[in-house]
Amino acid sequence: MRQYRIGILGATGAVGREMMKVLEERKFPISELRLLAGAGSAGKRISFMGKEHTVIQASEDAFEGLDIVLGAAENDVAMRFAPAIVKAGAVFVDNSSAFRLYEDVPLVVSEINPEDVRKHRGIIANPNCTTIISLVALNALNKESSIESIIASSYQAVSGAGAQGISEPAAIAAGEAVKPSVFPYQIAYNVIPQIGSEAFMGYTSEEMKLQNEGRKILHSPELKVSCTCVRVPVFRSHSVSLLIRTKEKISVARARELIAAAAGCRLTDDIANRVYPMPLDTSDQDLVYVGRIRDDLTDERGLNLWCCGDQLRKGAATNAVQIAEIVAGL
Repeated sequence: MRQYRIGILGATGAVGREMMKVLEERKFPISELRLLAGAGSAGKRISFMGKEHTVIQASEDAFEGLDIVLGAAENDVAMRFAPAIVKAGAVFVDNSSAFRLYEDVPLVVSEINPEDVRKHRGIIANPNCTTIISLVALNALNKESSIESIIASSYQAVSGAGAQGISEPAAIAAGEAVKPSVFPYQIAYNVIPQIGSEAFMGYTSEEMKLQNEGRKILHSPELKVSCTCVRVPVFRSHSVSLLIRTKEKISVARARELIAAAAGCRLTDDIANRVYPMPLDTSDQDLVYVGRIRDDLTDERGLNLWCCGDQLRKGAATNAVQIAEIVAGL
């Protein structure tokens, strides 16, 4: 089997470290792993596959000889180094939002539109974590009957804001006096109904991603989405309440059948026995759990469901590695 030379841009962050974990778990054939980060992280030692690797400072000439670069850095870093990565002949699988809506950049969820990988010109975008989790849950239903609209509310874990997002509520819960800095208000014992800045008609940038990215991934330019994103004091795994309206009615029984057989999903739907998706059950694994499936009481073609998924894994690192596997033909 061919071995690949892999780089991780932003290797010392939460997503970068998760990418290493997923690469190792999935036994990706690697001949070289090159860990790249900012100057402050250069020289750090990180273990991978039983060997110590030294983090090197990212620079325009640091990508020579690589086959695939996994991006786990912020937008400005991704945009700065993308031209150098492509010039070096590597494929850039980028987790930032910098290139997601570019017409010539595929936006891929491995279970939904893997064929779009073939259209890349050196860059492939990894979607937003909530978009990935929601669309994996809905994909089988959309194939049965096209989804015309989605009303969504997301309940997003603090780790979605990085390592500091975890430390702040943990410190408050431990009785420490902490002035909020990661979030605009105290998040421990609270919920904050804003993620991102205002972008369109009172909707935030985070809320518009499900519509804008969903249209591109599902090849459904008329899809309508109304979304509210809420930060909740949960450490890991995002939850999403979804109300969908399909072209033709899908019964609850059929929806359960479809989701139970869908790639990347696990049906957990038995309210009588208190069985439904929860963040504690879905953390540190790659399936999207789907439950609370029921008819909508306001629209005869509507279905309600609830899903949970690990935003650091399937919502970021794992989907990026799965895209790399498609690129490599694995």
